[in-house]
Amino acid sequence: MSRTRVLIGFAEAMSAPEVVWSLVDAGFEVSAFARKDRASALRHSRHVVCHEICAPESDAQASLSELDALLRTLSSQESEGQLILFPLDDNAVWLCSRLKPTGRWKLAGPSGFCADLALRKDVQVEAARDAGFNVPKTVLARTTKDVITFTESESYPIILKAAECVPIYQGRVYSCRKWVCGNRAELDHAMDQWQEHVPLLAQTFITGIGQGLFGLGAPEGVRAWSGHHRVRMMNPQGSGSSACASQPVADDIKSQGQQFIRNSAWRGLFMIELLRDEDGRVWFVELNGRPWGSMALSRRQGLEYPAWHVELALDDASPAGLDATVGPSIVCRNAGREFMHMLFVLKGPKSNALNRWPSFWKTISEMLRIHRTDGVYNWRRDDAKVFLADFYYTVHGNLFKSRD
Repeated sequence: MSRTRVLIGFAEAMSAPEVVWSLVDAGFEVSAFARKDRASALRHSRHVVCHEICAPESDAQASLSELDALLRTLSSQESEGQLILFPLDDNAVWLCSRLKPTGRWKLAGPSGFCADLALRKDVQVEAARDAGFNVPKTVLARTTKDVITFTESESYPIILKAAECVPIYQGRVYSCRKWVCGNRAELDHAMDQWQEHVPLLAQTFITGIGQGLFGLGAPEGVRAWSGHHRVRMMNPQGSGSSACASQPVADDIKSQGQQFIRNSAWRGLFMIELLRDEDGRVWFVELNGRPWGSMALSRRQGLEYPAWHVELALDDASPAGLDATVGPSIVCRNAGREFMHMLFVLKGPKSNALNRWPSFWKTISEMLRIHRTDGVYNWRRDDAKVFLADFYYTVHGNLFKSRD
């Protein structure tokens, strides 16, 4: 095991520290590729060396070429042993699925149809519907007329988001925001910002509690099922969680998830994001075909998905995760995102569609209820600088983005 080197990336991925620690504890040697001149908590870890490549947000083709060159360089430096390429975020999945690793390199990530499934939300919606999940009314929109036509048949509010997880515009990965529109004026504002740069997914907007369904796709089916629900989102308008709690996986949801993974012949770790509405109905949101942000919660329960993922990539017959048992129910928090949640609540909603906004003082009261069994993201005693850096970069990055 110690002769296997795993190259992960991008280093800026939210899950990166927990992934590194899972791999290191399993005996793997770990390196990372990082965006040039981009700060990240992982750069402060004593367990990994980061190699810089061009950011795909600057030049997608240059990023692809430089990652390919890095693979060749590392291969020449490693005289023996297996080399694993492990993408951690959607941009890395896009890059890695377009490379053709040679020699001893093996991809621990989606390729072919599975890469399309991981990167195209319109494909995910169809796959989810075929698997029996409830799916919001959805249309793929390429023009403003497409969106307007959708609103004429569906009442407000609606949500608009990029149809591709890695949209490319003018040779670069394009950062496309999400819009929640509660009326025509808000829709017109969204259309002015969109400018038809990339295809959108237009859907009816459903409020509720976010849930996650996790597992490991293997030849015989899914191993190591687990679940969580969001206690708080960093931004109540819609974002990743700042605090989440583990929960059992209901049999009907597990059955639908099993069908989704079986239909696609998925291998390795995955997360299916769901939403439970006020009536208790569960809706499909999206598939994450790479490590998820709340990996800390899984690992605090003894579920070493990253290490199992690599072991399964090395050997399809590996028993990795086969006998996994889920630990007791816990809550896990991201310190930086919790701080930002408080600021977002104080700032208030941006759309009239959000008619239930958290109370500031109730939020403070709930955040101060910390139990002894609660965990935090990205904390490791022998790598404490990572936690401190993660808090700083999370707050600094969101405050800077909020001014845009």
